[in-house]
Amino acid sequence: MSERLIIINAYPQRIKALQMIGVEAGALDCQIYPTPDNNARQTLHLLVGSARRQEILDKIQSSLAGTDDWKITILPVEASIPRAEEAVAKDKNEPKWMGETREELYNDVIRNTQIDRTFLFFVITSTLVAALGLLKDNVAVVIGAMVIAPLLGPNLAFALGGALGDYRLMARAMGANAIGVGITILISVAIGFAWPVALDSHELMSRTSVGLDGIAVALASGAAATLSLTVGVSAALVGVMVAVALMPPAAAMGMLFGAGEWHLAVGAGTLLAVNVVCVNLSAQAMFVLFGVRPRTWFEKENARRATIMNASIWIVLLGALAVLLLRTPPELFRQAP
Repeated sequence: MSERLIIINAYPQRIKALQMIGVEAGALDCQIYPTPDNNARQTLHLLVGSARRQEILDKIQSSLAGTDDWKITILPVEASIPRAEEAVAKDKNEPKWMGETREELYNDVIRNTQIDRTFLFFVITSTLVAALGLLKDNVAVVIGAMVIAPLLGPNLAFALGGALGDYRLMARAMGANAIGVGITILISVAIGFAWPVALDSHELMSRTSVGLDGIAVALASGAAATLSLTVGVSAALVGVMVAVALMPPAAAMGMLFGAGEWHLAVGAGTLLAVNVVCVNLSAQAMFVLFGVRPRTWFEKENARRATIMNASIWIVLLGALAVLLLRTPPELFRQAP
């Protein structure tokens, strides 16, 4: 069981009510502690499992709505003794969803939308590594570029923003994605213009075409990425980065464009578009499937509209790409102008 320690700091008249909420909602442990300062505020520690974590957080926030001077902090718990499974009887009515709360998901993805020196450094270095691997036909180097590339995170953040109706998060994610892909293409165009592009490289040419099987892989990979994020298994994201990589087709598109290989560049761009659309569509569907939604009714209505709008756009784009792939002979992308 994935446990969290929820720390609430508020005034005593609120703390007692919050403690009762935790007890009634099935918290594993509830303890009240006085604070060392003289403002008469107290601290409540709630040890909660993953099954009812979102329910408890929602009830606490609803109870504190309209009041000031309170703070909630969520900390991961490495272990607790005695074990929660042994200390607490199993609840037959326990919710089936046992994933991260919306607050934890938001904290995970918001970091992927920050356009700082670290983000730019990873974009530049992963572009250089991907370009080298594609030019030298070195699959190990290309895989290394896939792993360090930060382009998957903004797409997952955009999907979460749509599920929560958070247009600000969606705008930040879209900006980070556009800047990351734009920098990759610009650097790759310069490399393709200055460096001889080896058209006999299997790694490069494999990024110049995509079929319906590529759509299926991208959809499944986007769903797997969202699942690994919601259940807190971040290590699984490494495999997803390799399965539905955004960096190699973007780098291939730029280099081929810089080398004047227009048909091949269009093929790489099509693969990049398919991966982006499929990742966003399947991620959006997974967040809705697992019930990731806002707390209040008004926010839920905004989220519902945002979800419908985003899903419609992605479905239309995916349909257009599928028609393009069905009507365009694969050989066309492989013909140099």
